[in-house]
Order: sequence, then structure tokens, then C-alpha cells
Amino acid sequence: MDVAATTSGATKVSSAASGSAALTSDFQTFLKLMTTQLEFQDPMNPVDSTEYLSQLASFSAVEQQTQTNKLLTGLQSSVAMLGMAQVATWVGHEARAVMPALVSGGEAVPIVPEIAAGADRAVLVVRNSAGQLVSRVDLPVNSQGFDWQPKDMAGQPLADGLYDLVVENSADGEALETTGVEVYGRIDEVQSLNGEMILVMQGGRKVASSAVTALRDGL
Repeated sequence: MDVAATTSGATKVSSAASGSAALTSDFQTFLKLMTTQLEFQDPMNPVDSTEYLSQLASFSAVEQQTQTNKLLTGLQSSVAMLGMAQVATWVGHEARAVMPALVSGGEAVPIVPEIAAGADRAVLVVRNSAGQLVSRVDLPVNSQGFDWQPKDMAGQPLADGLYDLVVENSADGEALETTGVEVYGRIDEVQSLNGEMILVMQGGRKVASSAVTALRDGL
């Protein structure tokens, strides 16, 4: 039996595998290959002791990697649960981030628009959940905060619901970049998704905890 070819095949399988499950599979495959090799080796030309020790070392390395991956998986789970416990204390508070604005009862919505550097005009562009343009409002370019009155372009109150807000910036009549608008929303729930803490906001909005720029007591 070609020992070099067998070892090379096992190495290729191990290199292509990913994750603990794959390593465990390679571990079992390695055992079968070694057992078969010993069973069918030529008695007149046995496996070289140096090669045999090298294969045993590889066997040990695969086993150790499998155990390490299991430990890392457990550690990641523990860290995720710790993060969940910390962020869960935010429930009931209000977080500020770029997300749709929730209009309710025609009340003014405090917003924090991002104005592009060098802009001499900033326009708040409002679209409904269907993507339809419903309002355009000029903003002061030096604004740090603004109370947006949720009305359409005819001055009529907007229906309750979620509205997407962006700022169209321009300078000397030339369009600049379009920027986001931060709003506050009450946190109703915290979820974990692929290691990221996701905040479920009032109205069903979802925001990554890492995107939050401010936090305050719920009103």
C-alpha cells in the first residue's frame, strides 16, 4: 500500500474540512486509513518507524484540534449568553440609531439627521413602507436635532406606521452624498443572531446593538 498517497489523501481531507463536525469526521477517517494500512502492509517491507511516528503525531493533532474546537464552541456560547444578559437590561429603554421612524397619533418625532460636511442645503426625504415619497422637508444645515412633524406635502397628517427617512445634501446646487437619520425607539426584545445582539424595537423594527449611538430611559 502506498503510505505516502494515503497520508496525502488524509491531509487533503483535513485541509478541506471546516468546523468541529468536519474534524471529527476526518478523525474517524484517519483511524480507518491507519488501521487498513497496518493490516495490509507488506511484512517484508513494513512501515518505516519514522513515518509511523509522524502519522501518530498527525493522529494526535487531529484529536487535539477536535477537542479544541469543542471547547471554543462552548466558550463562544458562554460569551454570547453573557452579552445577551447585559443587553437584555436595555429592554424598556429607548435606543437611538438609524432606523425607520414610527409615526403614532400625529405626534412630532425627534430626529437626529446626519448633515454632510460642506452642505449648504439639507432636505429630509420621507417615504412610506411601500417606498412611496410622501414628504420633503428642508432642514437647518447646522441642526443637531429636529422635531419632525409627520405631515405629507399637502400639510395633511401622515397615517400611523413606519417611515424611512434620509437626508439629501447639496452644495451650490450640486448633489452630495445621501445620509442617514437617527431616531429613538423603545426596545421591546433582544435576540441573538450569528453572535450579534439584535434589538427588536417598538413597531417591529430591528437594529443591531452595535448600531446604537445613545440610550435613555423609556418615556
